[in-house]
Amino acid sequence: MNTSSLSSLEKMQAQRVECFLHVFGWVTDRLDLNVPPIVKMDYLRSLPPGTLGHAWAEHLDANGLQPFVQGPRRQQLHDGIHVLTGYGTDPVGEAEVQAFLLGSKFRLVNMLIGLGLLRGIQRQRQHQILTLNHAAVRSRLQAAYQRGQHSRFAPDTWQPEELWERSLVKVQTDFGI
Repeated sequence: MNTSSLSSLEKMQAQRVECFLHVFGWVTDRLDLNVPPIVKMDYLRSLPPGTLGHAWAEHLDANGLQPFVQGPRRQQLHDGIHVLTGYGTDPVGEAEVQAFLLGSKFRLVNMLIGLGLLRGIQRQRQHQILTLNHAAVRSRLQAAYQRGQHSRFAPDTWQPEELWERSLVKVQTDFGI
């Protein structure tokens, strides 16, 4: 497949994500679920290496991402799940995050997001962008789900702002991740 086709598919996927986030933001705004910004990048960058906060900032910087500074608490803490679990920001990594969250606490929104990601993963396989086969993706998602089930992580109540200065390894151990 030529690079212009890959670029076109990637642009289309980015537009879908942007559209989803726009609609999600509109809904959460209408339901009055938004909270003040939680993630303060300057502060996180100032923390010592090895801390949860510093690892969070490194994750965002390494992936060229900006923190969610609007929306509901759980959305703003999304990138922290990547930090705690080590799952990537590619479609399979994002699906692993949703599977982990489903395992730790079932919420319909995580299932719907996960199903949307699976559709994107299928498109990538059809266009030969993703080399993982169906069995490999399924295995990774099952492992992420089970990891969430066996963890002590509570996605609705965790308070990372109270953990920023703690060792990432200690936080992961405390949550059983």
